[in-house]
Amino acid sequence: ANTIYGAIRGLETFSQLCVFNYDTKNVEVRYAPWYIQDEPRFAFRGLMLDTSRHYLPVDVIKQVIDSMSFSKLNVLHWHIIDEQSFPLEIPSYPNLWKGSYSKSERYTVEDARYIVSYAKKRGIHVMAEIDVPGHAESWGNGYPKLWPSLSCTEPLDVSSNFTFEVITGILSDMRKIFPFGLFHLGGDEVYTGCWNLTPHVKQWLDERNMTTKDAYKYFVLKAQEIAIDLNWIPVNWEETFNSFGGSLNPRTVVHNWLGPGVCPKVVAKGLRCIMSNQGVWYLDHLDVPWEQVYTAEPLAGIDDTAQQKLVLGGEVCMWGETADTSDVQQTIWPRAAAAAERMWSQLEAISAQDLETTVLARLHYFRCLLNHRGIAAAPVTNFYARRPPIGPGSCFVQ
Repeated sequence: ANTIYGAIRGLETFSQLCVFNYDTKNVEVRYAPWYIQDEPRFAFRGLMLDTSRHYLPVDVIKQVIDSMSFSKLNVLHWHIIDEQSFPLEIPSYPNLWKGSYSKSERYTVEDARYIVSYAKKRGIHVMAEIDVPGHAESWGNGYPKLWPSLSCTEPLDVSSNFTFEVITGILSDMRKIFPFGLFHLGGDEVYTGCWNLTPHVKQWLDERNMTTKDAYKYFVLKAQEIAIDLNWIPVNWEETFNSFGGSLNPRTVVHNWLGPGVCPKVVAKGLRCIMSNQGVWYLDHLDVPWEQVYTAEPLAGIDDTAQQKLVLGGEVCMWGETADTSDVQQTIWPRAAAAAERMWSQLEAISAQDLETTVLARLHYFRCLLNHRGIAAAPVTNFYARRPPIGPGSCFVQ
């Protein structure tokens, strides 16, 4: 290995070859000797955690980080804040975390630093996200001036300098916590109708001869500038590309989610892309079977090798509307492992395998390994993900 992180991955593979023999009471390396030469196909192999819809205690996030390292995922995309709650301490604007569900459902600066440090020791980056200008209603609990009006509580007030002062303060504080080069600025699902219905915002738009769509673009590009000034590469959800792709900063990484076929358009324009097609890699979609997770291909529809290099990788997304401490691990696992193998292994190796024999047996084995390591991974072949077993049986066949 050229780096400590390559060594960590190799040792993880080695650990999974070691099996306890209950007859001899020894740990054995099965089927030895082995010679394994290995490297990942994609540099970005992500899992998103949403701590706004439900607060996840630090110990639970640590368990998720541990389990990520077992499947060689290397980016925790931390969707910290959304319209429902603002749990993170921001020293520059200390009232922001008044938007948390309660005083005990918060992350201090020290908590966030600890999570970053804990992840780094396991070869995992933490990419933080502040989703603007939509998905930000919770900000106004601490600073009501961020709302266009009491009847228009999102998107954030595009006409106010204070809005961008707060964003600058948040990002400046977060830059001291999150050293990873990518920062996610969201930009999805921005419903701008109430900007037009708020007199002072409407006046601001009219004075500049701007539509609400123009204002959406103005907001996203201004937020990108703030992030770039802090030496971050901005990541934005795909609506920004679909609405004004030609205006995005050329450094932008576009995060696909709405469906297939977006990354080919993104890389054709020379921008970079992360694939998270919701039809296959949204883990809150409980009816997506492991086979569909496994066969989703980030490079689908991209034949040009130079353009293929612009796809950084992919990410499975654990949206938290119906996931909290009680069920988050069994919603993530084992399906996330199917995507992890897709992002790690060479395409030729994956394509040559038979799903129902080779791959399924290996996924059963990995699910049992997770269980042995204390991770509450659900049965592989459930009709709905995260459901318990339907009857007695071995871990290796459920």
